Amino acid sequence: MSASIALRRLRELSPRLTARIAGALYFFTLISAQLLEWLFPNKVNLAAGVIELVGITIVTLMLYDLFKPVQRNLSLIAAVFNFLGLAMEAGRLASHGTDIAMVFHGIYCILIGYLILRSAFLPRVVGALIAFGGFSWLTDVSPTLANHISPYNLICGLAGEALMFLWLLVMGVNMERWRLRGDAPIASVIAT
Repeated sequence: MSASIALRRLRELSPRLTARIAGALYFFTLISAQLLEWLFPNKVNLAAGVIELVGITIVTLMLYDLFKPVQRNLSLIAAVFNFLGLAMEAGRLASHGTDIAMVFHGIYCILIGYLILRSAFLPRVVGALIAFGGFSWLTDVSPTLANHISPYNLICGLAGEALMFLWLLVMGVNMERWRLRGDAPIASVIAT
């Protein structure tokens, strides 16, 4: 299946279902990658990395589509930052590739938090928590700072993300408020 067909099918999903799938895929991706690394250290790290990169790429596309009605350009910019971080993590473009990748991911989380705050179809506290998590990922800009405040930055970053994706998985989005954003496609309105 081509990427354009996959994106078209994603757009036809109900926003609530899209949110729930994104939440489920986020948790599945991270848990399966971590389990592979834990159960088979140094043997399937490549497989775990690929699972994580592919899963988070799909989640990023889903969130772009979900937040497009709030502010299309900012949703696109957020997605681009996350894709840059994923590319750096995949290619290990710098000696501290993962650290730099987390800075890009932190910017992504801050932008998603802002979009949530403006959206009205998710609780503001969810937006504030993921934005706060994003700020904790920004500490990776300085490995010395990140190591100095570790594990608190890791806990804040993971908690912010986990709470957002848990909300998406369990509650989805408020469909009435999502439709009020004005850009809800006809297929999404019919599907719910």
